[in-house]
Amino acid sequence: MENQSQANNDIKHIGIIGAGAIGQALARQIVRAGLSVTLSNSRGPASLAGLVDQLGPNARAGTVRDAAAADIVFLSVTWQHLKSALADVPSWNGRIVVDATNPVIQPGFQLAELGGRNSSEVVTEMLPGARLVKAFNTLLAAVLASDPSQAGGKRVVFLSGDDTAAKATVGHLIDRLGFAGIDLGSLTVGGKLQQFPGGPLPAVNLIKLP
Repeated sequence: MENQSQANNDIKHIGIIGAGAIGQALARQIVRAGLSVTLSNSRGPASLAGLVDQLGPNARAGTVRDAAAADIVFLSVTWQHLKSALADVPSWNGRIVVDATNPVIQPGFQLAELGGRNSSEVVTEMLPGARLVKAFNTLLAAVLASDPSQAGGKRVVFLSGDDTAAKATVGHLIDRLGFAGIDLGSLTVGGKLQQFPGGPLPAVNLIKLP
C-alpha cells in the first residue's frame, strides 16, 4: 500500500493525445491542480501554441510521442482518427492510459462498429502494453472544464478498468483534480455503462456530497 501511495505521489506529468474540446478541458483541470501537461494533436505542436500560452507555464505542446511518454496519458481523439493517432507510438511499456474517447461516427452521432464489444475493449487492443482505465468520457466538455467543487460537494467522474493498481492511480489523480471518482468495476461492465452512444451514464452530471 505504501508503494502504491508513493507511486501516486510521483505523478507530476500528464500527456494528452487529442486537443479538442475534451482534451482542452482536461488540460485546464490538470494545470489548475499544479501538474504539468503535454498536449499533442495530428497537426503538430505549432498549432497548439496559442492554447499553451493560455494555459500557462505548466503546459507545453509536443508530438504524440512526447505526450505518450508522460506518467499518465489521456486519450481524447475522435473515433475515426484513433488508429492513425496512435500509429506513431512504438510501445506503451506498462504506462497508464486513460480512455476518454467515445465510439461516435459523424455525422449523425452513429455508434461505430465494435464487433459486439464495448469501445474500451476495442481501444485496449490498439494499445498493446498499456494499462487502460476508462474515465472522463461521460461529462460534456464545458462541464468538465468548470469548477468540480459544486453545492458543497464534488463533481463525479466514473472510472472502470481491469488493472486494480492502474485504477487506484487514476482514482488518486481524479481526487487531486478535485473530482469524486466512482469505480464501476471492469471494462466489460463499467465500460459499457460509460459508453456513448449506448450507455446510461454519458452526460449525467452528479455531485457527491461529503
